[in-house]
Amino acid sequence: MEQADLVDFRNYEAAEFRPAPDGVTLLVGDNGAGKTNVLEAVGYITTLRSFRGAATAALVRSGRDQAVLRGTADREGRRLLIEAELNLAGRDRTRLNRQPLRRMDELLSTVAATVFSPDDIEVVKGAPGGRRDYLDDLLCALHPRHSAARAELERVLRQRNALLRSAGGSLRPGTAPTLDVWDAKLAQVGEVVAASRSELVADLQPEVDAAYRSLSAGLPRGTGRPAVVRVSYDRSWQGSLAEAVARARADDLRRGVTGVGPQRDDLVLSVNGLAARVQASQGEQRSLALALRLGGHALVAARQGSSPVLLLDDIFSELDPGRCAALAHCLPPGQALLTTAGAVPDELPVVARYVVRAGSLQPG
Repeated sequence: MEQADLVDFRNYEAAEFRPAPDGVTLLVGDNGAGKTNVLEAVGYITTLRSFRGAATAALVRSGRDQAVLRGTADREGRRLLIEAELNLAGRDRTRLNRQPLRRMDELLSTVAATVFSPDDIEVVKGAPGGRRDYLDDLLCALHPRHSAARAELERVLRQRNALLRSAGGSLRPGTAPTLDVWDAKLAQVGEVVAASRSELVADLQPEVDAAYRSLSAGLPRGTGRPAVVRVSYDRSWQGSLAEAVARARADDLRRGVTGVGPQRDDLVLSVNGLAARVQASQGEQRSLALALRLGGHALVAARQGSSPVLLLDDIFSELDPGRCAALAHCLPPGQALLTTAGAVPDELPVVARYVVRAGSLQPG
């Protein structure tokens, strides 16, 4: 990302951000000054959504009805201009090189970002939905057309669940043919999504394990043997999805919801053979959450031939000193944007610095 311009976004009336094209750009400021808002803007430009899960109403500056974000980047010699309008009244609009964005995969195939925030610990210790979202987001970065399969799965599930609820627990003669149609669609798109996730997890395993070992390199000796991280994909069914959906039909009708399929799958994480969600320490969970992001970052960089923008929000307050120093040493090459309200490791290779003060963003 060469430049990001913020207009009426969060607490910024107008701000211009020019990060270093390579290496670490550090954003320094007090808590609440707006450091994370800058990362959120950069992330929004690359994905058209807030990594904090915020709705448009929270992104537009108080008293305004529209926010505008502009980003410029270079992709293999191709100049890119991304313009996003966030409107409280009416639809949001996005243009790529001054042309309306027709499909999300057009944007995902041009510029990418890897985001780590303190909330990422929930990917490790939270509900399975967060881990499925992690996999699908990464798949969209690796294969932009996965966004269409993801959207189709969501559409099929909405329609099938609405039909199940309307059936009231019993299969009426007029309901069965329609349910057969949605069952077939679910089996088709569900198998595609699950297969893509399974293949991704297999590719992720060595990358996540290596990233976790690198982050643990700064721990004092005597803290135990080198940690071994395992990631695996756990399907909610065995055999073909079409057969599993047929077997579950009676239960689905009784409950009014689809009980098998990729929407029930999970990413299983372990450290030294123990379930990370419930048996890992807080430090191990945070390191694993970061390792998941760094592992995915490495995959995208290898597949695309260029590194995504790495956005690390308040990362050093979340790790112990040993892991902070290790992260400073093992940051991947490319452009990295980091926020901090305090000290950073001496080993951190800072190239540029911005000072953030209550809606003001100044080089310094």
